[in-house]
Amino acid sequence: MPDGKPVSTFPGIAPVQNKLLLRRPILAMLRAVMDADSYKREAAAGALDFVRPGMRLGLGTGSTAKQFVALLGERVRAGLDVIGVPTSEATRVQAAGEGIVLTTLDDTPELDLTVDGADEIAPDLALIKGGGGALLREKIVASASARMIVIADESKFVPVLGAFPLPIEVVPFGLAATRRAIEKATGSTALTLRRGKDGLAFVTDGGHFILHAALERIADPASLAGRLAAIPGVVEHGLFIGLASLAITAGPNGRRIVERS
Repeated sequence: MPDGKPVSTFPGIAPVQNKLLLRRPILAMLRAVMDADSYKREAAAGALDFVRPGMRLGLGTGSTAKQFVALLGERVRAGLDVIGVPTSEATRVQAAGEGIVLTTLDDTPELDLTVDGADEIAPDLALIKGGGGALLREKIVASASARMIVIADESKFVPVLGAFPLPIEVVPFGLAATRRAIEKATGSTALTLRRGKDGLAFVTDGGHFILHAALERIADPASLAGRLAAIPGVVEHGLFIGLASLAITAGPNGRRIVERS
């Protein structure tokens, strides 16, 4: 502030106007987040239309699944009789707080329906999942269900999987060897170890690590899934193929429902 005069960030524009201009990107970003949250809730509400009394439900993990659990809790408190199997400790805590009766796959090994989110959804409803760090339990629960519905905001629907880094759950033992095998299987050396807020390696509910593979484009998800599954140190990968039968997405123009042919 030379000579005691305010310095304008944008020449020719008063300082007060500058403050408003600087706030606009922040406001736009907040509005985008709020819009995304409303779309997730709209998609989650659409999935409730498929829930029937007495159902055994798989409860997914992540920001969109969280919206579904909250809405399901409202229905339960209004008298809906269902039981749920959570796919993570975070979902278990939320569902219990919502008053949803919970069980386990040991006690209830066959489920009617799983509702979960996704990081990417292809036109054939192949998915990339695991951004929330719960891909192993998510896949076990989805596989134990007669039907899986995936819910998301419309930005998650993509022509080809791969822009979202593929999560791969691995055992900590022999991490360097497993990493080399994954690099060979994927053709990518752009692997990063997921870390928690403390900077240490993120540990899944099953006690494993997660490597993220930046692939940009996965031309043949089924082939890649097979190569990854063959690596001894890989516990599970985030490619969900042939599991989702229905996708419900939401955006500015409302809901969109896509069924797997």
